[in-house]
Amino acid sequence: MGTIIRPSADLRNHYSEISKLVRESRNTVVITVNGRGDTAVIGLQEYNQMTAELELLRSLAEADDDVNNGRIAPIQNSFDDLRATLLKRKNG
Repeated sequence: MGTIIRPSADLRNHYSEISKLVRESRNTVVITVNGRGDTAVIGLQEYNQMTAELELLRSLAEADDDVNNGRIAPIQNSFDDLRATLLKRKNG
């Protein structure tokens, strides 16, 4: 995957071509205004993958913070709590 640079006029005048390019090549297209990078266009698949990866990284960072600050419990406690919750739902 790579990055392709296109002027802002191309986004307006060649949208279909740019859309097809990002979908099929999985490249990013950087749109420039007055020769400077302004906007990045990525395919929806890449966007969804990036957001899923970011969410996973956030979860891992929170878990790491919990471990570093002693906010942990034995796994058996978690299983016991889950079992109790499920029994309440089943019986209640």
